[in-house]
Amino acid sequence: MRRLSLSGRLALLFAACTAAVSLVAGVLFSRASEAHFIELDQQLLDSKLIALRSVLQDARQAGDFPRLQARLHNELSRQPDLALRIHGADGQLWFDSAPSLPVAPTNTPGLHSLIQGDTAYRIYEVALSPGRSDSPQLTLLLDITHHQHFLQRMQHLIWLTVGLSALATALLGAWTARSGLRPLRRMSAVAAGVSASSLTQRLPQEHMPAELAELASSFNAMLGRLEESFQRLSAFSADIAHELRTPLSNLLTHTQVTLTRPRPLEDYREALHSNLEELQWMAQLVNDMLYLAKADHGLLSPRREALELAQEADMLLEFYAPLAEDAQIELIREGHAGFAGDRSMLRRALSNLLDNALRFTPAGGSIKVRINDSAQRVSLSIENSGEGIAQEALPRLFDRFYRADPARREGSSEHAGLGLAITQSIIRAHGGQIRCESAAGWTRFVIELPKGD
Repeated sequence: MRRLSLSGRLALLFAACTAAVSLVAGVLFSRASEAHFIELDQQLLDSKLIALRSVLQDARQAGDFPRLQARLHNELSRQPDLALRIHGADGQLWFDSAPSLPVAPTNTPGLHSLIQGDTAYRIYEVALSPGRSDSPQLTLLLDITHHQHFLQRMQHLIWLTVGLSALATALLGAWTARSGLRPLRRMSAVAAGVSASSLTQRLPQEHMPAELAELASSFNAMLGRLEESFQRLSAFSADIAHELRTPLSNLLTHTQVTLTRPRPLEDYREALHSNLEELQWMAQLVNDMLYLAKADHGLLSPRREALELAQEADMLLEFYAPLAEDAQIELIREGHAGFAGDRSMLRRALSNLLDNALRFTPAGGSIKVRINDSAQRVSLSIENSGEGIAQEALPRLFDRFYRADPARREGSSEHAGLGLAITQSIIRAHGGQIRCESAAGWTRFVIELPKGD
């Protein structure tokens, strides 16, 4: 069974709300009208009761009524729809101005209603002389059929109003909902047409309601992220092909040249060593790519062991000390802090940063490792002097295969443009963040790691 559309649901909701409000208002108005008629009837009967008591003030027994009948009929003739009955204290009927009217219940003083057939009556029973036990009882019968007809017509009008207002609201609500949801249908059409070749489409937000404009903005932002990710994926695939093409071409060329003619054993051994270096480079590149793929899927699970970052930094600086000494670069470490993390992963990340710093620090420059400890986080920065990095290149430094100098190609996996991407994956796996700053002749990589509980 097909589900009801959102427009249909809104239309039914509007119709139900309108019908409920109209019905409640109609019922309240009907009750108020009925109460108003009762109040008017009460006032009329009270005024007539005063006049009748004035006429009957000397009546004490049934024999007193023949001489009063003329005055009673004269008084009752002023209100044609009013009838009077008088009973003695013993219940005997003394006077009846309309014998054809229904018999009203006795011993029920006060105002009440009686419906007989198509006629309705308001009956008012009261003692002629209040406070006397032997007082005759007066029963006034007022024909209120015209009131009932008015209330019935009003009820019919209420039901008609409820039906028509519900129908009108349903139609208007359906049209309004359909018009208001038109941007959603456009969004659905755009989403249905999204493909790898049409990620540039965007939803216009100028004439949308505020709620849908926010949704359209989020949808456009999603398309923007998809477009950027697809472009980066395409560039990434091209970069992989480019990185692997060079060593594969070297392997093929070198092997073909070696096999063109018989050679001494030493030449074959040298050719195999050369091919082994290319194969090792390719294997390392593939391993790095698998490492990054694991990071993308959240499969990097660093072990948590207590580390002293100053000691870890000193060990790496000691390892790079010979290279720094040959390049006349000064290595400095400042500060210390404890952190619970994976030793091998953090060493790899710091090693990538130090290797980069050594390659881009000019002779006579310096590399500083600064460690700062605070209550909430540990901050570690590796900064080197020398030529800075262009500001437009900073946001892309951690992209895979990205090089600030695209023309530069070096023959090791660490220099293939994956080192910083791996470093960022390691830091994020520890719950931290890494950023690069470059200004005033210094380039600084800042790592912020949160402290555990």
